[in-house]
Amino acid sequence: MKVPVLLIGRGGSRGVKGKNTMEILGRPLMEYPILAARNSRNTGEIFLSTDAEYIKEVGRKHNLVIMDRDPELCRDSALVEDVVVNGYRQICKRIGRQEIFVLLFCNTATITPGLIDQGIEALVRDKTLDSAVSVSLYNEYSPVRAKALDENGMLVPYVDVNSIENASCDRDSARACYFCDCSIWVLRDRCMDKEKGVLPFRWMGRRTLPLFQEGGLDIDHDYGIAQTEYWLRKHGFSEKKTPYENSEEEK
Repeated sequence: MKVPVLLIGRGGSRGVKGKNTMEILGRPLMEYPILAARNSRNTGEIFLSTDAEYIKEVGRKHNLVIMDRDPELCRDSALVEDVVVNGYRQICKRIGRQEIFVLLFCNTATITPGLIDQGIEALVRDKTLDSAVSVSLYNEYSPVRAKALDENGMLVPYVDVNSIENASCDRDSARACYFCDCSIWVLRDRCMDKEKGVLPFRWMGRRTLPLFQEGGLDIDHDYGIAQTEYWLRKHGFSEKKTPYENSEEEK
């Protein structure tokens, strides 16, 4: 079974300017999700939703299907969930209804083809699953440690820490805290009814299988650049090679 891939990225990024095509290990950042999708057993065409010509140029280099994003979905106030739904609908207009598709972000390189395949195959086997999503363990950012500011600007617990079993100063003492790391989203078409989903990522639906990995992240801050480069080197990437067989060629 070959499922389509929706790759999204816009030109007006707020955190890191030009992040989607900035070079990491000598390649534009958005090439990493493209390479991962192209080396997956179960992915078909890759559709790129963007407003930026320089992003489209990279997409054309890799023979992606370019889809112009609606102008109202290119503003800072636009929600990613609306971009996802719009992109899925555009794909359906081109190739018909798709029960399953893969969502990838141009600013995320921490992706392996094996994890994409794991997610797709899980949804094919189990029709009750709405989605399969990559997650990383980040106990250092768990609700136990989270703080907010009160009306006087003083730090207060973000949540009721006393309600969290085994909470202590040991970050690993309470329940493990997993974050959707924005690397891989394998989605069923029914998730495009946002009203049936759960905040903050309503496009995941309600019944989601975790795809476990370490150190996954999307680049929205400068420090994410170094973290991403570290992850890539750890997984066999360098300026001269990738871990994929015949990696510099399209499959």
